[in-house]
Amino acid sequence: HVDDPERFGVVEFDGEGRAVSIEEKPAEPKSSYAVTGLYFYPGDVAAKAHEVRPSARGELEITTLNQMYLEEGTLSVVTLGRGYAWLDTGTMESLHEAAEFVRAVEHSQDLPVSVPEEIAWENGWITTAELEEAAKAYGKSVYGQHLKKVAAGEIVNSPREY
Repeated sequence: HVDDPERFGVVEFDGEGRAVSIEEKPAEPKSSYAVTGLYFYPGDVAAKAHEVRPSARGELEITTLNQMYLEEGTLSVVTLGRGYAWLDTGTMESLHEAAEFVRAVEHSQDLPVSVPEEIAWENGWITTAELEEAAKAYGKSVYGQHLKKVAAGEIVNSPREY
């Protein structure tokens, strides 16, 4: 939920939790559920994207693409539950708040927040060898050293491992 849904893409759910509408920055939002901008699309997404035309705002809207999947009944929307944080960075104040939040979490856990290569490896989307290659690409940086430790099994973040 967000306090100012008119600033975002907004999804409306039915009583069973299925998405029934998606709107981009509506003047009168049908819900307070913001679309966070994390998308996973099937292989036909490029063909569908070519069908998208500029909106009334003169922009190519990702919401139009999502609406296509909604209309054909193939859209799946997942709400972020407890333990997840989505941080708006659309204003200077919200960007500053997001940076402070990430810094506080990283400092308290002594681990970086949201490392895409690590997430991909934990989900089986890349191999350990690919993770090691990514670590090499970042060299001796803190980020590269973190990836190296993850690949070596020195850092275990996933609750599945406990």
